[in-house]
Amino acid sequence: MIKIDKKKTLSFKQKTGIMILAVILVIGGVVYKLADRYLIEHVEVVVADEASGSADSNSNSNSNGTGTTASTETASSSAEVNATSDDWNYSSDDIQIKIDQVETGSGSDKITYYVADVVLKDASSLKSAFADNSFGTNITEVTSEIASGNDAIFAVNGDYYGFRDDGVIIRNGTVYRDEPVRDAMALLEDGTMETYNEEEVSSDELLAQGVSNTLSFGPILIQDGTITSDFSSVKIDTNFGNRSIQNANPRTAIGMIAPNHYVFVVVDGRNEGYSRGMTLTELADLMQDLGATEAYNLDGGGSSTMYFMGRVVNNPQGKNQERGVSDILYIKE
Repeated sequence: MIKIDKKKTLSFKQKTGIMILAVILVIGGVVYKLADRYLIEHVEVVVADEASGSADSNSNSNSNGTGTTASTETASSSAEVNATSDDWNYSSDDIQIKIDQVETGSGSDKITYYVADVVLKDASSLKSAFADNSFGTNITEVTSEIASGNDAIFAVNGDYYGFRDDGVIIRNGTVYRDEPVRDAMALLEDGTMETYNEEEVSSDELLAQGVSNTLSFGPILIQDGTITSDFSSVKIDTNFGNRSIQNANPRTAIGMIAPNHYVFVVVDGRNEGYSRGMTLTELADLMQDLGATEAYNLDGGGSSTMYFMGRVVNNPQGKNQERGVSDILYIKE
């Protein structure tokens, strides 16, 4: 009697199909993880619209915001503001803003940048805002939209905190993230600005000192009146491996000349014949020349944007095209 082996072996086509399916699943998993990390919005905290004051009135503005609704201060009094303004200047009893467009060099070495000299009566006029009124990752709006939505007179892009998952993020007195890792910048309620190492000062200490906002990007350009380094090997952002940022690029920076006297600089770049951008060394030198005793580099590149009185002042990305960002610093009556 002949015995028949009932065990079936897979054909070459079947084996190939299984291998292809396995590869597709692996690639799909990798693509999803990348999209989840860099593209898909993750809202951790919904922040009340300042104009509506619709947040939970019981929220504690000095507590960690993770997984909560954080309240911002409600809209200011509707009393009429006596102010005068034009395309480059704004003046009221509480806020003085003067913007200059500066061009240096020529040809491939030409640089175009914008300097905003800002004097405030009260530090509370300098605020921060999140894209879409939400804290989290991959939540973006262009600077002008965030600014307009918050009735800003003036604004610049912030530190693009949402591209990272670390750093100490305090905004308008609320701690949203507490993962110290780099040199940062703090704005205080008394109108001063300080640069510091996140790993050396706790969030509780910062709040006790009167810190209202921190930004986590860098590097520090000027500290205690002195340019901090030659910036020849500065690296930030380890998302795709450390990348050098010392070459000429579009830049955004904030500096303090004196309490409640700030200088904001936005440098256009990557557009030969209009502006090549600045190196960090050039930016630090400029901030020092402008009189800043503290100065800090914010997110640059395509993010670099200056907004004033309903318009974008500079030329983002060399195409008059803004890039979405996570957050802004802005001035409001």
